[in-house]
Amino acid sequence: MSTILPIISKRLNLNTNQVAKTIELLESGATIPFIARYRKEATGSLDEVQIAEIDNARNQLNELIKRRAFIIQTIEEQGQLTKDLKQQLENCWEEVELEDLYLPFKKKRKTKATVAKELGLEPLANLIWKQEIKDVKGEARRFVKGEVTSSDQALEGARDIIAERISEDTDARNLIRKLFRQKANFSAKVVKSKKEEAAKYSDYFDSEESASRAPAHRVLAMLRGEKEGLLRVKLSVDKEDAFFQLKRKYVKSWASYACREQLEAAITDAYARLLGPGIETEFRKIYKEKADEEAIRVFSENLKQLLLAPPLGNKRIMGIDPGFRTGCKVVCLDEHGNLLENTTIYPHPPQNKQEEAQKTIEHLAHKYELEAIAIGNGTAGKESYAFIKSINLGKQVEAFMVNESGASIYSASEIARKEFLDHDITVRGAVSIARRLMDPLSELVKIDPKSIGVGQYQHDVNQTKLKADLDRCVESCVNLVGINLNTASEHVLTYISGLGPTLAKNIVDYRLEHGSFENIEQLKNVPRMGEKAFEQSAGFLRIRDGKNPLDNTGVHPERYSLVKIMAKDLRTDVPSLIKNGELRKSIHPNKYINAEVGLPTINDILAELAKPGLDIRGAAKTFEFTPGVNSIEDLRVGMMVNGIINNVTKFGAFVDIGIKATGLIHISQLADRFVKDPLDVVKLNQEVSAKVIEVDTNRKRISLSLKG
Repeated sequence: MSTILPIISKRLNLNTNQVAKTIELLESGATIPFIARYRKEATGSLDEVQIAEIDNARNQLNELIKRRAFIIQTIEEQGQLTKDLKQQLENCWEEVELEDLYLPFKKKRKTKATVAKELGLEPLANLIWKQEIKDVKGEARRFVKGEVTSSDQALEGARDIIAERISEDTDARNLIRKLFRQKANFSAKVVKSKKEEAAKYSDYFDSEESASRAPAHRVLAMLRGEKEGLLRVKLSVDKEDAFFQLKRKYVKSWASYACREQLEAAITDAYARLLGPGIETEFRKIYKEKADEEAIRVFSENLKQLLLAPPLGNKRIMGIDPGFRTGCKVVCLDEHGNLLENTTIYPHPPQNKQEEAQKTIEHLAHKYELEAIAIGNGTAGKESYAFIKSINLGKQVEAFMVNESGASIYSASEIARKEFLDHDITVRGAVSIARRLMDPLSELVKIDPKSIGVGQYQHDVNQTKLKADLDRCVESCVNLVGINLNTASEHVLTYISGLGPTLAKNIVDYRLEHGSFENIEQLKNVPRMGEKAFEQSAGFLRIRDGKNPLDNTGVHPERYSLVKIMAKDLRTDVPSLIKNGELRKSIHPNKYINAEVGLPTINDILAELAKPGLDIRGAAKTFEFTPGVNSIEDLRVGMMVNGIINNVTKFGAFVDIGIKATGLIHISQLADRFVKDPLDVVKLNQEVSAKVIEVDTNRKRISLSLKG
């Protein structure tokens, strides 16, 4: 580990000791949320993002070490491992540099150069390479024998050897890399025979832009168009510039005209056939990875905001999955999310059974003493919301529009089938909508994050990295909120630090057999709950109305004794310390600093004592779309419309304004100032009042603005 510490520290601009302690904790089995929350003294208060970066860097470098060992062994088995080369390899900590050093020794399929070498033409290539001979053709005639039937053939073979030599030279590769880094352009052209089919890519029919400045969404769009066979995409630099740079490096001033001619031909071939395509592929990968990272970052941030949406809490709720022809699926749930009854109403065209539907809603609302109604925001969502609002159910019953993205994925999932074996997917979908209002986090963790619909190009990015980052985002959100141990589902518990599927199931089974947990220590009685798992998970679990009030806070059980000492020093008990803010103000944090506990932990403890049981997400609020706006035809330039941001991308934010078409606030219209990142200005589920600046009825496009 000591070898990689300074490298990680330098790359991430962190103190070496911070990196060392973090890696030590990770290798001991500590999770990222646990380290960030409860080991601040060890890491210097690194956050989850920084800890994840250290973890990623560690894994990458360990993979590089394995690869390097393989390369050294392979070259040694070939009998070509010199002392200098071995030292170069052992001092190499960059993947590209390592592969460049390995390239000349890599086993190749038959190439033009290997064929030429088999024909005995390498000595001729070496003579030309030295650039000292004048009669090149005369020298070439000496190699006309066997399968080499002419001096031209001999020279062609020699050029093939030189071309491959140049393409494998680290200096040449770095020279072309520098050119690509500074001057490469992405260009795209439509496949002429598919112009109509490619209409959605019309912005790229004949486009060219600097690769280094191309936004992530444009790179991914071009590459998707190429993958679909609709666009031809090229990443390139000026060929003449590349030839000039290579010639300046390899053609000596004293070279004879004949040598110069052969070398320049070999250089042209090396770039066109080997170097150019190879470096283009390398940089395509680099820009694709960069675009992936940006798209995944935006996706993760959107997902975080969706997961942390305010819950309504444990209330009796009606859920409605709207529809026109097939009707609206209606479910009633108790305050624990259990299904009480389900039915279907038909208040919209073509049936128009509004009176019957109203009676059904009124009957169910009274029968189950409902406190809220959740209505999906999909097809017929706004019409269903208006219908429900037209019914006088009393002030105690509030109606909410709920983002239903991914509800159909849940409905058809194994989880949903297990929960509602005797009900079809339409009922399951309505239940999911209702539960999302009750607790968005608990319901959304049941769905594959990339199916929730808050990302951009999620099917085009690296799927392994996308899954890892989104899973980490879900884990972070679950642990940030803190989960009620006595009501949490198996799915939510799976994401708690240190648990996982097996322990999550064991906790639920234990709860069913023994009843509610009375204190956090009882968690140790759960089968397979070891000391490490308890340490990692206990601080993120809550027991409401338990015997120990600290169990309803984010104070870790390992620090309960410290809180008792604080209370004792003030001649009181822990419950009184929690209730009395003035009493807590008299605590002097520095008094309790010791070898294990520093100021960051003590400050966190005091903050937790001030807000036992507080949900950081706040509370759900009702929202009203603009009355009279029921379709795109109702919009007029200049009018103001109410909306909810339902997706944030690198180029702007999409807004649900209560009609089928979604509005777009372009990044240039987000504020009266320059905006680099839309997430700096807006967030998912944010309520906005925006001005309509353009309406394209044919293309169903609506442009909005938040500018004053």
